[in-house]
Amino acid sequence: MLSLLFGLIAALAWGLHDFLVRKVTQHGTAAPLLFVVMAAGALALAPLSVLTGWQDMTPRAALIAMASGVSFAGASLGLFRAFAIGPVRLVAPICGAFPMVTMGLAVLQGRSITALEWIAVLAVIAGIALVARQSGDTTASPNRRAAILWAGLGALCFALTFHLGQIAAEAGGELPATLISRLVGLSLVTTYLLASRTSLTPTLPYLKTLGLMGLLDATALTAVLAAGSLPHPEYAAVASAIFGIITILLAWRFLHERMQPIQWLGVAVVFSGIATLAA
Repeated sequence: MLSLLFGLIAALAWGLHDFLVRKVTQHGTAAPLLFVVMAAGALALAPLSVLTGWQDMTPRAALIAMASGVSFAGASLGLFRAFAIGPVRLVAPICGAFPMVTMGLAVLQGRSITALEWIAVLAVIAGIALVARQSGDTTASPNRRAAILWAGLGALCFALTFHLGQIAAEAGGELPATLISRLVGLSLVTTYLLASRTSLTPTLPYLKTLGLMGLLDATALTAVLAAGSLPHPEYAAVASAIFGIITILLAWRFLHERMQPIQWLGVAVVFSGIATLAA
């Protein structure tokens, strides 16, 4: 149950994060935006990780956390690019399908997954797809294929980020593992910016928003990784997958985007899946 709670906290943080992503990705390319978000998250995590101590961080745990950071960079890039060129109704269900990969990795790790758990996970994914659906909009985007590929990359890398990160967090501590993951991702983005000579100037008007996104992102990732030492850590990843629904509900509430009856049905289906896992 606690793993689910951590996942729901992550979903709330990432939902608000992606609500803000929808705004800033229209005013700049993904890499500079990612740099500021990751840097803000690292700055927030650094003093907290020092306070908790690094005495449990072993070389093996550090290497796994670094691998998680590589995956996190890929996940973030896929998410930013997909939201920049594709509609939410297309991107959200694909990115939100990563729990299937997470559960598969749990099976490979030796965990026993019941048929009811698989049904609950499928219900979560199906509900996300229903909520992301927008009736009456059949316009084909010229970037549809690219958006699908970027969203698919995001989903795969998110699953690997959580799986590897939880292993590292269980062995070496949540905050140190999260900080290592974040610093590796930041290093990769920095290398790309330097190699491509991409300027950070376009991000300057949005520094406050990007800083808040960094804090939200760091909070969400830490919550999921903290579940690594709890029973059923994969549940945290499943619950965090509903971040797309949070984003859409925020758009409905604050941007006055309409919600169709079938989308409300999707919300009910998602939470029925979460309730099944909790039971």
